[in-house]
Amino acid sequence: MVRPTAHTEAGPVEGILCRDRTVTAFRGIPYAAPPVGDLRWRPPQPPPAWADTLLAARFGPMCPQAPAEAAATGVDVPMSEDCLNLNIWTGSAYRQERRPVLLWIYGGGFREGTGANPRYDGENLARDGLVVVTFNYRLGVFGFLAAPDLSEESGQQSSGNYGLLDCVAALRWVRDNIAHFGGDRDRVTIAGQSAGAGMVNFLSMSPLAKGLFHRAIAQSHARYASDPELRYLSTSYRTSADAESAGERYVRTQGASTARQLRALPWRKLIDGRHPVDASVDTGGLASPPLFRPVLDGWALPAGYDETYSKGLQNDVDYLTGNNLDESGAIPEALVDALRRGRRILRPGSPAVNVTLEHHVAAASRKFGEMAGEFLRLYPAATDNEAARASSRAVRDNSRISTCLWGADWTRHATGNVHTYFWTHRAPAPDGGPRRAGHGSEIDYIFRNPAGGTGAWTEEDHRVARTVSAYWINFIATGDPNGGDLPSWPAFSGDDTVMEIGAHFRTIPVSDPACTDFWIRFFRTQQAW
Repeated sequence: MVRPTAHTEAGPVEGILCRDRTVTAFRGIPYAAPPVGDLRWRPPQPPPAWADTLLAARFGPMCPQAPAEAAATGVDVPMSEDCLNLNIWTGSAYRQERRPVLLWIYGGGFREGTGANPRYDGENLARDGLVVVTFNYRLGVFGFLAAPDLSEESGQQSSGNYGLLDCVAALRWVRDNIAHFGGDRDRVTIAGQSAGAGMVNFLSMSPLAKGLFHRAIAQSHARYASDPELRYLSTSYRTSADAESAGERYVRTQGASTARQLRALPWRKLIDGRHPVDASVDTGGLASPPLFRPVLDGWALPAGYDETYSKGLQNDVDYLTGNNLDESGAIPEALVDALRRGRRILRPGSPAVNVTLEHHVAAASRKFGEMAGEFLRLYPAATDNEAARASSRAVRDNSRISTCLWGADWTRHATGNVHTYFWTHRAPAPDGGPRRAGHGSEIDYIFRNPAGGTGAWTEEDHRVARTVSAYWINFIATGDPNGGDLPSWPAFSGDDTVMEIGAHFRTIPVSDPACTDFWIRFFRTQQAW
């Protein structure tokens, strides 16, 4: 059987036909040199060239991460530092077409994930006209360790953004090679969810990524610069001084005194399942960000959100972003009893969930201080059940209002199209529990790859998937999600409305005026990031 082949700057690659024989997958293509030995904690370098045709039939290794988290991905691939590889799905006849390109960035709190996750399989979107690329970027200590000697040796006085630099390298690879797979280098969209959305935001602020992409999709957590939630969610960053100080402490805990000594350690010694958090950040609550995350280093990330937007320093691209009904501490009522019975374990970057009156009141006092009384009048409760509902309502108002204010900041100096959404469709839970519109649940509908196959879906799930996927495809192709007979999705205009997608497809108010006024006044009391 003759397999499809394509050329890259490093050498030819041979793909495999998918279930739909009109789509070809190329898996495990190196986009950078293995970041091992002296290349550990350095910017990615070009991949070594190969002379013979590379059979790109199997996914490459995932980047080092805690074994339990790697197992949770459900992906049967090895783990290795030699992990900077990418995967392509294309239905194009290669050089004969120029199709819009989606570069998907996985989430996972900057500490877990792989581009080989079956949720991100690009066959369905490729059949519908996209070229889909997924890839691996370095995680945890390998992706985000900062230290003074690493900064000193860099030439830019920068360290701690190796995972972000991997994303830039993948974009450069797409620019230089994607035409050989039928992709249009002038229509590249970066998209991601959770920490992947954080990466989208950071790439949108990075001068190193300027011109490498043209549209951006951040699924969850595009937040206003003065929203304290920003400090621990997957859009959180560290200052260079804080990151280097934490890095120095980490180096000492490993029994090393220099980066050179740390590079000599086996990679398995540098990963564990303890999920280190950055407890130094005042988040206004119990949550803490992961310790290893991107760094405001003056090079890859020259400025924070507030300065970037106020000075118009961001990459001026079309932007689509939003939040989900049951995330950031909001939950469906069907989960309340189970959460009350369970242990309260906070993972890095995860919010607290308030399901009792005691917790609702205490969280208000901790976060809002002198404004707590007003908050409790707007979100009142006299019983545990009322408190669970009020807390979830407050979380949802916070996220919608914050993203609306983000949109006003973004569009002040940018000219690209901006569309915002609120995802409300409750999906089947893989474990058979209550349906929820939880963190990341929209991914299955965009890629149309639900756990257990589409047979687990109702006809309503299929209808929602067809509509949402069409919106994403249109945006990736044109910068506008609208087209055909899809319900109209207005561009962001700062008019206090947002597009509901999922349970309905319509514009809804961001919040009621009294709540909006409260949150805006509260944000004004907070430090801008």
